Amino acid sequence: MAELMRMPEVLAGSTEAVVQGWSVPIGQEFAAGDVIATVETEKAVVDVEAERDGVLLRVLVPDGASVDVGAPIAVIGERGETVAAADALAAGWGIDAPEPPGTPEPPETRAAAPQPDPASQSQSQSQSQPQPQPVPVSAPAPVPEPGPAGRVLASPLARRLARENGLAVERIDGSGPYGRIVRRDVEAAIAAAGAAVPDGPESDGPVRDGSAPAGPIRDRSVTDGSAFVDEPHSRIRRAVARRLTASKQEAPHFYLRATCRVDRLLELRREINEHAPVRVSVNDLVIKAAARAHTLVPELNVIWTGDAVRRFTSVDVSVAIATDRGLLTPVVRRADELSLTALAAAVRDLRDRGERGRLRQDELEGGALSVTNLGMFGTEEFTAILNPPQSAILAVGAARQEAVVEDGRLVAATVMRVTLSVDHRPVDGVVAARWLQAFVRSVEHPLTLLI
Repeated sequence: MAELMRMPEVLAGSTEAVVQGWSVPIGQEFAAGDVIATVETEKAVVDVEAERDGVLLRVLVPDGASVDVGAPIAVIGERGETVAAADALAAGWGIDAPEPPGTPEPPETRAAAPQPDPASQSQSQSQSQPQPQPVPVSAPAPVPEPGPAGRVLASPLARRLARENGLAVERIDGSGPYGRIVRRDVEAAIAAAGAAVPDGPESDGPVRDGSAPAGPIRDRSVTDGSAFVDEPHSRIRRAVARRLTASKQEAPHFYLRATCRVDRLLELRREINEHAPVRVSVNDLVIKAAARAHTLVPELNVIWTGDAVRRFTSVDVSVAIATDRGLLTPVVRRADELSLTALAAAVRDLRDRGERGRLRQDELEGGALSVTNLGMFGTEEFTAILNPPQSAILAVGAARQEAVVEDGRLVAATVMRVTLSVDHRPVDGVVAARWLQAFVRSVEHPLTLLI
């Protein structure tokens, strides 16, 4: 029997995801566990697997469409069922399938459209994207009519583009069948909005990966004497804002600061990089030291849940990575067991795939500690907000030469300041202090990181 396939909640607390592509063609059978579609969440790319054997009867949303969690995305059925059964089921739910290429317009719209001359017709046929036909002056442009429950007819992709560019679909003229608003209509409206403000910033192209609009909204307000441009939030930016706001509201943070002498650490890095096949960074050494501190003080390798304090038996450390799409915190699994070169290779791989938007959801979950480093920007010291549900985050500043007291005399030394933010619910202050002490000792005696 045909049934609706809905957008799963692939990320805890997520409200929407973008359909990146369909792995099974319409009409093809699949088995339980086969990948039917690939969707992009706020931070990762996730394969959606079939829960049972069946056949894909109808796709309800096109590639690139942003879909709410729980919304129908396809119709699947038993082997031998026809597309007609899928259409009947979708129609019963008031769902329109994406219009296939070449869908004819209704008689009213065709009658209003002018006949193109042969030259323009041949030019338009050479383009892959069909363009809307101009409407005669005597005929009004097609106006979107309310669909089921008063909803304006618009494709999911058109709705996403309009939302990300600050446009109301109700104010966009549709050129699709029966006034349906499609992608080209929104792009035309975006271009018109840009032309209305000739001195505003230009867009650097169309939406690229569904995660954020490629350019700012052109609308600007000068009613109070100031000018500004609103840049729509990307999905990653929304996710980070939501999670960190909840972290500050729910987790009672406390902070511990320490200063490490890193001359030996830098010398060890120099010697390693003279012979290692993979270049090791200072941040790789910091992650390794944090992992070792977890093995020495396992009481910090915990998180708070609604019913218990969860204690991890493996040491997994998240690494904050800044990308063009937003902030990501992929997890290095069993960081305490990896050699320095293996850890450096793992971090580099996570960073590279994170920048391309190719991280899996499971690579963004787990662990009790994150490491965030702004030292490469010259930041000497800062505090960081906990990455929920983790219980600690280590903020690392720049390594700088300073005068320090050694045996009663001033000497030059390279120091690095760190700040440990901790969730006071599962971790007491003395536990955090012991952990930070173990971390500083590992950094100042870096040969212990090779044991």
